[in-house]
Amino acid sequence: MPAYKDTKRGTWYASFNYKDWQGKQKTALKRGFATKREAVQYETEFKQKKSGTTDMDLKAFYEVYKEDHYTRIRESTASMKDYIFEDKILPYFGDMKVRDISARDIIKWQNELLKKIDPNTGEKYSKSYLKTIHNQLSAILNFAVRFYQLKENPAKIAGNIGSERDIETEFWTLEEYRKFANEAMKNPEYYYAFETLYWMGIREGEMLALTKRDIDFTNKVMTINKTYQKVRGVEMTGPTKTAKGSRKIAIPDNLLEELKEYMEMIYDLKDTDRIFNMTKSGLYREMARASKAAGVKKIRVHDIRHSHVSLLINLGYSPVAIAERVGHESIYITFRYAHMFPELRNNMAEKLNGLMDETGDE
Repeated sequence: MPAYKDTKRGTWYASFNYKDWQGKQKTALKRGFATKREAVQYETEFKQKKSGTTDMDLKAFYEVYKEDHYTRIRESTASMKDYIFEDKILPYFGDMKVRDISARDIIKWQNELLKKIDPNTGEKYSKSYLKTIHNQLSAILNFAVRFYQLKENPAKIAGNIGSERDIETEFWTLEEYRKFANEAMKNPEYYYAFETLYWMGIREGEMLALTKRDIDFTNKVMTINKTYQKVRGVEMTGPTKTAKGSRKIAIPDNLLEELKEYMEMIYDLKDTDRIFNMTKSGLYREMARASKAAGVKKIRVHDIRHSHVSLLINLGYSPVAIAERVGHESIYITFRYAHMFPELRNNMAEKLNGLMDETGDE
């Protein structure tokens, strides 16, 4: 019997033998269980983790997955995965055995997600976020298929929800942004943050990670080499989203003056201090308020970045030049914003027409 009564403490403990991954015999001991049942359950789950069977419930299997997978990913990525699992996946599937999770179960879960409201925006989850959530569940089930003899991945059978990109890329025109900015001036700290997002085209995490040292007033350059996020109350600054994300960007003179003005307002600002000491949820709330007051359409904070790209396209810059500024591959800019290059499409047709005419003249 693996469970024993600890008469001195009035609790139960589990003591049992098991084989490690090398097949060596070892003994495990854990005390402090309130009931015999808990001690026995601990032994069962412990041995399942060591053997890695799909008889484990998903909550326990997630710990196995983390041990294998988390050493290979960034700390911020691990925190993001933890949040999604603990908030979106484990409450629904945590007590189910991995082998018992069916495509039907996953479709029911997807339907629940489609109804949920994002507390930050007050709206339903975006299509890209829904896809991210589903992909996390699919990833752990793929892990079970590859290494623990799960016959098939039910998440693949159920199919994904959402989309890697929202159907339409929302953005503000320059006129719409100026209306918004005039209203945002009522809250100066947020105004300067939105100015930086719009005129630099950087990601909100990159903007929130900016320090005094990152602004070179002499050479008029902003250094982007990190990103900031807050996961479950823990502040994190890590590397940029992609290798292309680390870059130096030329700052327009007017924005440079605004940043200088803003930074002079911050008492005892040190080189390594963050300039914009605010939260993403704070940005969302102020953006919603100012958008409504200015009478412009509601877009996401991330869509300010799309607005910057749209502005550069209208100014005639190439996908290569734009990609270098915003930290993307040029092929992504071409693919994602193709609908914003109408003149390019017409120009192509005209040139092809000319070639056809030349062929006909021969």
